Amino acid sequence: MATTSFAAGAYAATGNLPAGRGRGGFDLAGPDEATQSDFGSLLKGALEGVAASAGKADAQAMAVASGRTDLVDVVTAVAESETALQTLVAVRDRVISAYEEIMRMQI
Repeated sequence: MATTSFAAGAYAATGNLPAGRGRGGFDLAGPDEATQSDFGSLLKGALEGVAASAGKADAQAMAVASGRTDLVDVVTAVAESETALQTLVAVRDRVISAYEEIMRMQI
């Protein structure tokens, strides 16, 4: 559930980016300040979402320890947190891979 809302939020945030003039919708003149702040806020939102998911899993674990909730709720929260973290790591790996590929390009 957390991954679905994370992905939906990321997709919705990209809809607010300005349209580009180049092929594939990219701005050939270079990024402007609005695009940079939108990308930064997108990354910040993704990190906050993963942190919130982990916090929810911790809260559920504490609640089950005190007998206030079921074990199923804890397992669900931990699974959501794990999925969100795996998604974030996969995105990080893709960004690093793209950066390395760009650095290998000849000018």
